[in-house]
Amino acid sequence: MIAIIDYGVGNLFSLASSLKYIGVETLVTNKKEDIEAADRIILPGVGAFEDASKKLYATGLVDTLMEQAAAGKPLMGICLGMQLLFERSFEYGEFRGLGLVPGDIVPLEGDISPDLKIPQIGWNSLKFEKDDPLFKYIKEGDYVYFVHGYYARKGEYTAATTSYGTDITAVVRKGNVCGTQFHPEKSGSAGLNILRAFSEQ
Repeated sequence: MIAIIDYGVGNLFSLASSLKYIGVETLVTNKKEDIEAADRIILPGVGAFEDASKKLYATGLVDTLMEQAAAGKPLMGICLGMQLLFERSFEYGEFRGLGLVPGDIVPLEGDISPDLKIPQIGWNSLKFEKDDPLFKYIKEGDYVYFVHGYYARKGEYTAATTSYGTDITAVVRKGNVCGTQFHPEKSGSAGLNILRAFSEQ
């Protein structure tokens, strides 16, 4: 069973619907015992980092998430949920993340051409930087759907990138902790296949 963390941020219905569509038992929850009982955890998120971080810490679930991740349980962050896995974000200030993945979230503005629109919205292809279990059912070059104005620069834990004026971390992986900057639940068959692969890792 996959526990989707409900902390007041994120499009939970479409994510839960996508997982159910591929036959994965799913529970949207904000209860510690559900997270501990789950086989895997997804941390979704849309909106601003500061608001999401405050809401997540306010739930009292951060210690549970950290304990489960430390115990080796697969944890996947999606979009803003992926950004929360990092140490800090510089979105309208400096705010703490979970620190499960080393690195910072920084603005696209200043790193890409002024000719490119911010936020990045739309379909972009994936370039694999290393092998990853999430790629089991997809191929390099598959298109997925992005909506973001901040990003993680390519680094040691980048598993896949996309190009939008610079290399953007599209998939991150550190052990059992992974994340996608794009929305798998909005990315057609490729996205569903990424969710399917996560449900099997």
